[in-house]
Amino acid sequence: MRLLSSYMDKSLLKKARVLVTGDAMLDRYWFGDADRISPEAPVPVVRISRTEERLGGAANVAVNIASVGASSSLLCVVGNDEPGHTLERFAHEQGITPDLQFDDSLATTVKLRVVARQQQMLRCDFEALPAQEVLNQHLDRFRTLLAQHDVLVLSDYGKGGLSHIVRMIEMANDAGIPVLVDPKGDDYSRYKGATILTPNRSELRQVVGAWNSEEELTTKAQGLRESLGLRYLLLTRSEEGMTLYHQDGQLTVPTQAREVYDVSGAGDTVIAILATMLATGANIEEAVRTANRAGGIVVGKLGTATVSFEELFED
Repeated sequence: MRLLSSYMDKSLLKKARVLVTGDAMLDRYWFGDADRISPEAPVPVVRISRTEERLGGAANVAVNIASVGASSSLLCVVGNDEPGHTLERFAHEQGITPDLQFDDSLATTVKLRVVARQQQMLRCDFEALPAQEVLNQHLDRFRTLLAQHDVLVLSDYGKGGLSHIVRMIEMANDAGIPVLVDPKGDDYSRYKGATILTPNRSELRQVVGAWNSEEELTTKAQGLRESLGLRYLLLTRSEEGMTLYHQDGQLTVPTQAREVYDVSGAGDTVIAILATMLATGANIEEAVRTANRAGGIVVGKLGTATVSFEELFED
């Protein structure tokens, strides 16, 4: 792979083909003012003045890929309901090629956030697990789409959309396609054989336990990478930037956040830009540095935000 300069040709990005699959969801925001306490209970009363809807989860990964001009495909199982069809419509509108499997028995995952005076007051989650029969059809479709893409992203939010992840990783490895995984939970054995795993600090701590020094962190991270047969483990470290662990050592890239406003969806942006850069032919160091820059941009925005081509490559 070649090393790219900070300049990126849009035509190169347009040729990059990334397939995203996993747990897609719809993020809803209710904004208003909270200037009194409810007489019914000791909670604030929020008078809603406006609402917003955005793609979340795996769909947010896909829209981050499309927002910089790359070819983004989204394969997910959603409910045959209003949020599911809204998700599909938004995907089309934002340049994603959606391939959604609609499950009549499933309620599409929705995260509803109530925000007052730029502070999140409450989050309500609506979710259910997809039916096994639909997931089996999903795997058949995955097999077809895989050959049409350069890089695969598996976005795991623990909502059941990646029940066949072990087989998906095997199929991608057989096809010679890099597999990037955004993990969830405390059992990483199902991610064995992936190319890159991208946990944050709290996610890694769930799996390997706490550490008291940088040396102990390195030992634990490298031990996990080796036990899972990963080529890379990319640890996102919030204000400390990110560290890439690999066979020959590690690379730490300091944070480029201008001002941290909201970390929601920052991990989606990081893995999206990392996958996009690899799909253009960039080497891993350049991909990590660009993903780090992208993460620093989106944490200065509210909610599940995206980064544009101009912000990332021309700013």
